[in-house]
Amino acid sequence: QVQLVESGGGLVQPGGSLRLSCTASGSIFRINFMGWYRQAPGKERELVAGITDGGITNYVDSVKGRFAISRDSAKNTVFLQMNSLKPEDTAVYYCNARVISYTYYTSNYWGQGTQVTVSS
Repeated sequence: QVQLVESGGGLVQPGGSLRLSCTASGSIFRINFMGWYRQAPGKERELVAGITDGGITNYVDSVKGRFAISRDSAKNTVFLQMNSLKPEDTAVYYCNARVISYTYYTSNYWGQGTQVTVSS
């Protein structure tokens, strides 16, 4: 059993900043990917930022230069620093992890979601 717990969402004015965090716990042999997805009302879920176990990062074009993903592998934790927030960043943000079990079975797990609202 693996659980992902998110925190850090909230209401912020345009131009403000938030930092999301997500920690995975449970029966984990290895996590080879952690990322942040978001889903705005009426829109499809999209990958915002991801980071591999090798430290390679990727971002959706709309957040490049504003968001930064990082990780603390020893704590199975991933962060998303969000700066210069825009109203269009408003969405529910979900943490995702690809977890390899001790039996070498790979599964994707999701956090509970945290609301980010950017509004004046």
